[in-house]
Amino acid sequence: MAILNRMPEPMRSHLAKLACPAFENHPWVTGDVLARRRVSLISTAGLHRRSDRPFAGMTGDYRVIPGDIRAKDLVMTHISTNFDRTGFQRDWNVVFPLDRLRELAGEGLVGSAAAYHYSFMGATDPAAMEPAARNLAELLKRDQVDAVLLVPV
Repeated sequence: MAILNRMPEPMRSHLAKLACPAFENHPWVTGDVLARRRVSLISTAGLHRRSDRPFAGMTGDYRVIPGDIRAKDLVMTHISTNFDRTGFQRDWNVVFPLDRLRELAGEGLVGSAAAYHYSFMGATDPAAMEPAARNLAELLKRDQVDAVLLVPV
C-alpha cells in the first residue's frame, strides 16, 4: 500500500490536494449470501485481451474480459510510467484475481463466477468513467451478476 508521507514530491502534494467526493446517499445494499451470488471482477489496472485495443489515455472506457481467459492472453497497457507492473507479471491474480474467484466458486463459497469481467484505466478521472460505468451496469445485469469485486490498482 502506498503511504502518503513516504511518497516523493510533487506526487505527495498532488495527492494530498485531491478532492475527496462526498455522497448524499449510501448506495450499499444488503443481499443474498455470497454462496448464492454471481460475481464479476472489475479492475482498474488497464487490462485487456491481446486481441483488444490497448488503453490510449484517460477516456473512461473499459475492456471486456471473458471469464475463460488465460493469464497469457491478458495484457496491461496502464498508461502511468510510475505504475509498477512487477506483481502482474509474476501473478495476474494480484490485479485480476480470476483464479481465486474460480476457486471460490468451485468450493461453493461463491455462487458462480460471471461470464465476463472488466477493466478500466485507473488513472482516469472518475467523472469521465461515469457514462461507461452506467453502460457496464447494464452488461452486469444481463449476465445476472449480483456482486462485483472491485480491484483498485
